[in-house]
Amino acid sequence: MTVAFRPTGSHPTGFRPLPSVVRRDSGLYGYERALARRGLGPVAGVDEAGRGACAGPLVIAAVVLGRRIEGLGDSKMLTPARREALYDRIMTTARSFSVVTIPPKEIDTRGLHRSNIEGMRRAVARLSCHPGYVLTDGFPVPGLPVPSLGVWKGDQVAACVAAASIVAKVTRDRMMIALHERHPVYGFAEHKGYGTVDHRRALEMYGPCPDHRFSFATVARSGPGEVMGENEMGAGVV
Repeated sequence: MTVAFRPTGSHPTGFRPLPSVVRRDSGLYGYERALARRGLGPVAGVDEAGRGACAGPLVIAAVVLGRRIEGLGDSKMLTPARREALYDRIMTTARSFSVVTIPPKEIDTRGLHRSNIEGMRRAVARLSCHPGYVLTDGFPVPGLPVPSLGVWKGDQVAACVAAASIVAKVTRDRMMIALHERHPVYGFAEHKGYGTVDHRRALEMYGPCPDHRFSFATVARSGPGEVMGENEMGAGVV
């Protein structure tokens, strides 16, 4: 099976490349190789962690890989120990990487998807090397300074996106473990802020804390909590 794609967005030289074809069985580095052949390297991968959580930050990572790293894949399918090991490899061998953190209050004010898009733009802008192309996980990101493509299940088919997925998830997991020390009643170290049964029960018992996303229905239904009043609930329920 092959996937044909036409790069979108602007290019600094004004050159608009022809469509490229990537075989689904070409491996995790197929997209990077195809883009490099078109003169569009280096390629940055962008992914996020925490989109579906109702507590904690949204974390977005952008990675431009250097040397080849074996064992990359969707961060959610890896064991914590494997993710940590790959995270260390990425940090020491990547050509460039950046991490952007969007706090819960900003998510409540701007909305989840808008925060995600803006975070991806920031992550690309903070890379120390200028990418020739950007691959994002799942959906296109308008407003990037170089051509880009949203890749369905990108963390499973593109190495740079898989690397970004691992960096974002490991970073966020560490942040949620730290939040557990501040608010141990919620069990953040275990569920990382997602709406598990235990997390919902804790919300019913204690109400939300300042690190919850008050624009999420699960949190909004639980009441004002420790410090947030109704006027601070954010912009609607998602």
